[in-house]
Amino acid sequence: MEFKTVVQNRYSCKKYSDRPVEAEKLNAILEAGRLAPTAKNLQEQHIYVLQSAEALAKVDAITPCRYGAPTVLVVAFDKNNVFTYPGGKRDSGVEDATIVATHMILTAANEGVDSCWVNFLDPEKLAQALSLPENEEVLMVMDLGYAAEGAGPLANHSSRKPLSETVSYL
Repeated sequence: MEFKTVVQNRYSCKKYSDRPVEAEKLNAILEAGRLAPTAKNLQEQHIYVLQSAEALAKVDAITPCRYGAPTVLVVAFDKNNVFTYPGGKRDSGVEDATIVATHMILTAANEGVDSCWVNFLDPEKLAQALSLPENEEVLMVMDLGYAAEGAGPLANHSSRKPLSETVSYL
């Protein structure tokens, strides 16, 4: 698919069918995350693939926003393996994990798989529920699957401010 089409058509799916994501498509999505750039190439991301009823129930206990997705990716990063920027106030963890997640979301769309970025959750509670290592911080969860009958973008999906309101040339 043309990249411009992927970017224009991708939306946050909020209602999934029970059709599973094929292994080859899931692997393509995960590979896109692996190839994403990270500061100093530290590759501090860790992706957890949740597909079992038990794991998905743990997500459901933390957030109402799984929307029936048959696969959920938990995107985390090793907070002890990040690049600290000059000034010492910021590090690369959140932004690197965000780049990884974005690569995976766009690849999902390219593969015909619907997704939703979910951050309506307490990341510490999710990490605890999944028994993740203490050095890892959860950035978000990503619903993956195929839209259910009648699902589609929200009514305001195509509403965008003009560039003149979001870009300044200095």
